[in-house]
Amino acid sequence: MDQQPGVACQRRFCVLIATSLKRQKGEAAVKYVIVITGASSGFGALTARRLAESGHTVYATMRETGGRNAKQVEAARKFAAEKNVDLRTAELDVSSQESADRAVRQVLGAAGRLDIIIHNAGHMVFGPAEAFTPEQLAELYDVNVLSTQRVNRAALPQLRKQKRGLVVWVSSSSAAGGTPPYLAPYFAAKAGMDALAVVYARELTRWGIETSIIVPGAFTGGTNHFAHAGSPADKARAAEYEAGPYKGFADDVLKGFSSIVPPDADASAVAEAIVKVVDIPFGKRPFRVHVDPTQDGAEVVNMVCDRVRAELLRRIGLNDVLTPRVLESKSLSAP
Repeated sequence: MDQQPGVACQRRFCVLIATSLKRQKGEAAVKYVIVITGASSGFGALTARRLAESGHTVYATMRETGGRNAKQVEAARKFAAEKNVDLRTAELDVSSQESADRAVRQVLGAAGRLDIIIHNAGHMVFGPAEAFTPEQLAELYDVNVLSTQRVNRAALPQLRKQKRGLVVWVSSSSAAGGTPPYLAPYFAAKAGMDALAVVYARELTRWGIETSIIVPGAFTGGTNHFAHAGSPADKARAAEYEAGPYKGFADDVLKGFSSIVPPDADASAVAEAIVKVVDIPFGKRPFRVHVDPTQDGAEVVNMVCDRVRAELLRRIGLNDVLTPRVLESKSLSAP
């Protein structure tokens, strides 16, 4: 499939979902070995569990598996036992290349292959942009963007060797849609990740590696994004905003967010979207899938931007990189 978004693509996605569900009910579904980052909570934990329930071997990775995330590791173990699914955990600190390399080696040693990478790890901060130090912005960029590069460098050699694979990026509607104030550092980092994903996709298709970008909107429940959001290090500068014309503005932003999020908005919808993309046959997966209960406009903007990018590739004679090549796969799970 020519990987472009848009209304037609979204309609095709609905058809492909129906086909995927039919395959799951009536045919033997393909079983993949999947690594997902940032899977201790939120979208990551929800997605790991749903993928395992769909019959895949899932490595829910997180940092400090023997420390602060020990309870999450035990919860995943209990879930796997109770549901009789293949959900595993692995130590992976996305801020460390050594940790990413070690985690991928562990997966390959146990499973013998790796089919899908899901870039989900991320962190949010909240407050006036001026009050964050440059070091904080660099740290946020590291977690949200450089983390994907470390995992790619660890895992892509295996996917290229197998001549088949899928890379899923969990982006954000903030990269293209409405962007309320007090979230600038996070929005900038997610925009950087999205831009990296777009170009990476074109550099992987000739290797037989497909890309799907999942674009969640604002979910105020079901994740720890706002609850665990970082705050400005420069407290004095932040206090100046609170004492000036932006007094109470943080509460206004949060109330505004809450007012446009439908009461039935469920973060598990993001996990469901990823599961459905994974179960769609290779070569037919959509380039982008928006899961945005607030309808902030990102889908419209991305439709235009991605079409413009695709048209340039056609103009310069590189239209073949818009579609993943079907190569002789060495992956045991390839359809």
